[in-house]
Amino acid sequence: MTAITAFAQGPLIEGKKDSPVRVVIWEDLQCPDCADFRKMLDEKLLPKYGAKVAFEHRDFPLAKHSWARRAAVAARYIQGISEEAGITFRRETMAAIREIKAGTFEGWLKKFCESHGLDPGKAAAALSDERLNALVQKDFEEGTARGIARTPTALVNGEPFIETFTLEEISKGIESALKENGIE
Repeated sequence: MTAITAFAQGPLIEGKKDSPVRVVIWEDLQCPDCADFRKMLDEKLLPKYGAKVAFEHRDFPLAKHSWARRAAVAARYIQGISEEAGITFRRETMAAIREIKAGTFEGWLKKFCESHGLDPGKAAAALSDERLNALVQKDFEEGTARGIARTPTALVNGEPFIETFTLEEISKGIESALKENGIE
């Protein structure tokens, strides 16, 4: 069994961790729409709202994606080592979704670990860690209970933005939530 830290048990949060304004992102690391949202998050939302808003990542690997669950488990393991490495793993995995295949995911994970100073053997072993798998399953079940069915689904203080929403739409939701909470 792989040792995981307490941090890996909770969601990965980018931005202002203690903000009352939360964007809870249900994502699948093999989802093209999630990859597009990740790019929007990095290029537009975090630079504009990162100092005011908490962007909380939740794993929702869809059954139709052959390596999404393994990627979510690997993300939890890497996040347990370093929050920044966890963010980098999610970002780079989604950027490479067209290159990664079911049979090449472990090789891609090994290459990622080697290029970021992580132990590829421990990362590979983590894929079968029951605790990490349970954390991913817990996110998935919570999402299902909330009615999540497609990715990405971003909840801005509870208001859903589902699958293919625009920067303008989600920005309007964030601005409204900031105003409701008296945040300029």
